[in-house]
Amino acid sequence: MIAIGCDQGGFALKQEIMAYLDKKGYEYKDFGSYSEASVDYPEYAKKVCAAINDGSCDRGILICGTGIGISIAANKIKGIRAALCTDCFMAEATRQHNDANVLALGGRVIGPGLAVKITETFLTTEFSNEERHIRRINMLEN
Repeated sequence: MIAIGCDQGGFALKQEIMAYLDKKGYEYKDFGSYSEASVDYPEYAKKVCAAINDGSCDRGILICGTGIGISIAANKIKGIRAALCTDCFMAEATRQHNDANVLALGGRVIGPGLAVKITETFLTTEFSNEERHIRRINMLEN
């Protein structure tokens, strides 16, 4: 299960990402926001990350205007490794090396076609389980 959330700057892109998830048969839970009305992005980061930490969702996708603010908010939460990705290489590398559990996207930075490809890469790439990467992730948690 994928948790997805956004602020007003990410609302339109969230719609595109959810259409992709529907097409590919991914199960997801939409934590809002539900319109382009102004909201506070940390609230949506908290909701998505709580779903990951309580085990009801495996991964998350967060979207704001740039992806920066919402990724900062997510990374404040213990157990979350959010990665702001602007290309497929970043999405692949963060899954393989960092075991990132949240993808952050900028709705005003990348277009829907690229965002869908980044999302697909993030969702289909597995963690490498290499000792050096496990060691580094453990260093982040302590």
